[in-house]
Amino acid sequence: MQPVSDQAKQTVTQVFTSFLSLIVKDVQALMNLYTEDAVVEYPYAFDTPKRLEGKEVIYNYLKNAVAKLQDLRFTNIRVYPTTDSNILWAEVQGEAVIAATGIPYQQEYVMRLETRNGLIVHYREYWNPRIVSERWANT
Repeated sequence: MQPVSDQAKQTVTQVFTSFLSLIVKDVQALMNLYTEDAVVEYPYAFDTPKRLEGKEVIYNYLKNAVAKLQDLRFTNIRVYPTTDSNILWAEVQGEAVIAATGIPYQQEYVMRLETRNGLIVHYREYWNPRIVSERWANT
């Protein structure tokens, strides 16, 4: 197995950094980071889709999901590049206020990002479903 170059690690890390920045600011611009055939998965989802396929489907979901959150921000970001230069794992803390209720929302996320030619081809996000059900029950 060939070692992963620092340049390759930096590229997937830059895509991830851009992803976190744009998801809180501009979902339309965020779509420029995805391939047309991208897949997004939320394995622990129970009242939202577990799998989104294609850039348009991902956009339609994200624009609505992000609109439900005020002051979304990510902190304590820890990135773990892998031996595959197109894949990284990350742990992130997210905070927001649920727009419909004013209830604070805090979540720990584990994210897996895979790129192809510098664009996101596959994204998987894990979170605690108990926190989601408690905070979103009345929205």
